[in-house]
Amino acid sequence: MSQPATLGTDKSSLTYFRWAFIVTAIGLILGAVLGWQISGTLDGMATVFFICAVLAVLEISLSFDNAIVNANKLKDMTPVWQQRFLTWGILIAVFGMRIFFPLLIVVIAAGIGPIDAVLLAAREPAEYARIMNDAHLPIAAFGGTFLMMVGLTYFFDHEKDIHWIEWLESHMARSASIKGIEIALVLLLILLFSNLLEGEEATTFVYSAIYGLLTFLAVEVIGGLLDASQKTLAEAAKGGLGAFIYLEVLDASFSFDGVIGAFALTQNLFIIAIGLGIGAMYVRSMTIMLVEKGTLAEYRYLEHGAFYAILILSVIMYCQTLVHIPEVITGLGGAALIGVSLWSSIRFNRLELAQESRHAD
Repeated sequence: MSQPATLGTDKSSLTYFRWAFIVTAIGLILGAVLGWQISGTLDGMATVFFICAVLAVLEISLSFDNAIVNANKLKDMTPVWQQRFLTWGILIAVFGMRIFFPLLIVVIAAGIGPIDAVLLAAREPAEYARIMNDAHLPIAAFGGTFLMMVGLTYFFDHEKDIHWIEWLESHMARSASIKGIEIALVLLLILLFSNLLEGEEATTFVYSAIYGLLTFLAVEVIGGLLDASQKTLAEAAKGGLGAFIYLEVLDASFSFDGVIGAFALTQNLFIIAIGLGIGAMYVRSMTIMLVEKGTLAEYRYLEHGAFYAILILSVIMYCQTLVHIPEVITGLGGAALIGVSLWSSIRFNRLELAQESRHAD
């Protein structure tokens, strides 16, 4: 079956980041203006400017694997739904997850209205940050479980025939014939980590993790039902609205860590929104570039590195319910895995090219 067309034509790599550069300039200017309004000093303005830049880098480092996974899903979607995700989807990602999601947490946790949550963020940022930090455990359990299912589902696939770490991935692919094996592994980890917590925290962890698992399964089922006009369920996953919902929930899960981690740098919701919003635009640009240039096909192990990074991120989110793990470790760990997978792909391509040259001679 022919693959759906991708979004555009050949362009230079920098062209893909044009809007990201524009948003960066606007965002950093807004950050500087906000810093001046908050402090009334050049030092305060420079501090907020710097925090916005650091948050943008943090978001990019934490979400590079998100861009690869998005590209993996998008390359099989129809051009119409590709475009919808990259326009409406990015608006939901930037405004929904970076602004409304933190507000929603405070609305639920504090039992106040949305307007009161905005006023709390503006007038009492310390209290706002405290509520967000108190909600970290259920968020980490929910997001970690969802991402773990995403990663395990990729490796536990009997049709997967390209393996990076051969001895491990080949066994996982063969084990995919055991129905529900990835769910069993996740449930086992949920029980393990819940035993390391005590009292109410353990109960909260279990319930939140189960909700994350149910959300993944619900998105899979709803995606198939919404796109049931396709010939098979496997093809349905490549369809329109169902795949769109899947990508949005996936982006939300990736965003949990960045949003919570941002409060370590600043308690101001609006500074966080600017910094993470800038980073989200680069993730969008990287996604488009990966799809249009066919980078995933060219570098055969890049996808593997991204999904390993997802699995590690999910375990880190679980571990963060027990101890604090600096976000820089999370970001650098994922980036390192992707870098190694890229190097392995380049090495494979060179060896293959050398073999072809020898055969030609």
